Amino acid sequence: MTNTMRDWIEKESGMHYKNFIDGEWVASKDGKTFELNESAFPNHILGYFPASNEKDVEDAVIAADQAFQEWKNSPASTRARLLYRFADLLEANQEELAYVLSAEQGKVLSESFGEVTRAAAEARFNAGESFRVNGVTIPGEIPGVTCQVTPYPIGVVAAIAPWNFPIVTPVRKIAPALAYGCTVVLKPSSDTPWSSVKIIELLIEAGLPKGVVNLVIGSGSKVGNPLVAHPLVKGVSFTGSTKLGIEINKLAAGHLAKTQLEMGGKNAAVVLDYADLDFAAEQIVSAAFSCTGQRCTAISRVVVLKNQEKELIEKLKIKMENMKIGPAWDEKASVGPLINKQQHDSILKYIEIGKKEGAHLAYGGVIYESNLNKEGYYIYPTLFTNVDKNMEIAKEEVFGPVLVVMVAKDVQEALEIANATNYGLAASVFTNSLSVSKKFAEFIETGMVHINHGTASQSHIPFGGVKNSGFGAFSIGYSNQDFYTHMKAIYNKA
Repeated sequence: MTNTMRDWIEKESGMHYKNFIDGEWVASKDGKTFELNESAFPNHILGYFPASNEKDVEDAVIAADQAFQEWKNSPASTRARLLYRFADLLEANQEELAYVLSAEQGKVLSESFGEVTRAAAEARFNAGESFRVNGVTIPGEIPGVTCQVTPYPIGVVAAIAPWNFPIVTPVRKIAPALAYGCTVVLKPSSDTPWSSVKIIELLIEAGLPKGVVNLVIGSGSKVGNPLVAHPLVKGVSFTGSTKLGIEINKLAAGHLAKTQLEMGGKNAAVVLDYADLDFAAEQIVSAAFSCTGQRCTAISRVVVLKNQEKELIEKLKIKMENMKIGPAWDEKASVGPLINKQQHDSILKYIEIGKKEGAHLAYGGVIYESNLNKEGYYIYPTLFTNVDKNMEIAKEEVFGPVLVVMVAKDVQEALEIANATNYGLAASVFTNSLSVSKKFAEFIETGMVHINHGTASQSHIPFGGVKNSGFGAFSIGYSNQDFYTHMKAIYNKA
């Protein structure tokens, strides 16, 4: 695998890529490009991508709007057939997609393979959603008048994807849009545009009609803002930071576009007299450090009762010590590099803040230099103990391999600590008590609650958060219909 991935990257690197607008690969209007560098080898150029602007956005939105006039009337079977074929192609090209993903994002290959598998599962679920666009017939109060409420597609959707999951997140936005009859303009992160190019190539192979999905690559200011503000864009599906999500919501509100915002998280694992602490530690460490902690659903806080604090901390440290750090092509690696220097420096800043706040650095907290590669931005998985809920490292989203442990005197205080954050995405609760699990499921302020396992979602279950973690309809699953469709009430007199 080592030589295979490296050989493939070297062979495929250095090419020039274009936007995909109205069924054609086209250069940006002003011809500008930027270089994309490999995460594990920051000086290695993977390719050159268009630095697009508002003129490219205009062309893409117009193309999507024109395509919508026909696509919205396409049979469910046509939409489903395209998505089923696309899901099959994702699986058939899993290895190449994983190489691209790991090269530009940095995550280890096993995670990249898993991400492609998940993307295929979500695409396949949404193929079925094409046939599940459900309305209702309601008895009328006037004789001879029947009443129906029926959904219809909203139109052009701006899909704005992040860099941490550059395969599954675009698919998570494109697939339901197509299933419900919408068209798309995709703006990927400038840190991971290569994955989106590959996604479009597979959609074309699956039979994508002209203009139904368009790709515009470039910065948030020159592509993202004009895309969100465009009057023909009727919905914005965004995944990224809370700060940026709030700004996008303001911009979209200027022309009453719907928004679906998946934003930050400060997710807690609450351990309450749980019998199998070894299993809890395994689940926590896996959820905390997969994607090198660079995911919104990462567990970043642990709340434990005093009687199990010492034992749980020791088990967490053992699990962390057994993690292997290295580049994606190292088959034994379980933690890859941070995506870039900016992210690396941000994590180090928070580690220093934790020390200054008086938290105890129990493990990690230093730069790691791989024997295979000393160029990538690696940090040891880090564990802080003696943390207070008011510390910055307990409240702010670090978005990296940093885990903090806090102690509660009882179940009620554990709940209060878990809720003592502006975020509300996901939480894990480890308990053998049915009543405690029911209490936390009801009163914890998150969009998702995981009882006795880590924060792993599924490809058909609604995904989203509350407070500063989410706004609008949950993504994944049937809840997408609330975002991608409008509602129409029809009164029909015989």
